[in-house]
Amino acid sequence: MVTGAASGIGLGVARRFAGDGHHVALLDRDGGAAAGAADALQAEGSTAHAYATDVADWSAVRDAFARVRTDLGPIGIVVTSAGIESFDAAADITPDTWDRILAVNLTGTFSCIQSALPDMIASGWGRVVTISSSSAQSGAPYMAHYSASKGGVIGMTKALARELASRGITVNTISPSLVDTPMARDAEARGLVSVDAMAAAVPLGRAGTPDDIAAACSFLCSEGSYVTGQIIGVNGGMYI
Repeated sequence: MVTGAASGIGLGVARRFAGDGHHVALLDRDGGAAAGAADALQAEGSTAHAYATDVADWSAVRDAFARVRTDLGPIGIVVTSAGIESFDAAADITPDTWDRILAVNLTGTFSCIQSALPDMIASGWGRVVTISSSSAQSGAPYMAHYSASKGGVIGMTKALARELASRGITVNTISPSLVDTPMARDAEARGLVSVDAMAAAVPLGRAGTPDDIAAACSFLCSEGSYVTGQIIGVNGGMYI
């Protein structure tokens, strides 16, 4: 089960897991785009279903997970890629903006993990990968709300890893820096960032790709993974 799977990192992860032979549930608030992505995967011979879901809505998440179980069976892997950003001076952040960023990025991450736990606990096996951000480690100007939400994801990941290890469930977080996604290009179109200028500052000399993140997800969700509670910095050397 991958959230935010209609585009960007989530879509890259969904494609990777489909290629690894998994049945994939693609959750996204843009149901049409998620359905198109699922259709493309099915055309390639994979099993994929799409579910229009706003992860900030607890009841919608519960309903979506119930439908995933009906369609695909118990849930063993969760990757929480759904996220939103905003660029605002600290003095200008409104209560509504703050609440929405945390509702999607932090609360939505937790509600999706919690919804999968009964299946994982019952089977004695599970893999959870959250997507945080290097901005939670280094800080980012004009993104106090975003950095706070992703810092919460890191803390929650570590807490869940401790709590669930005895159940055979690993919980890790990937913290990217610059990834060339539609969300990044949208911010560029709004004059907020320059993807190419930022990419030139990355030690490896380029922006990350969804495939870079997906490869790390695939490793962390492997059958024999002995990794849990870790921050995996897939960031081209931007934060060490």
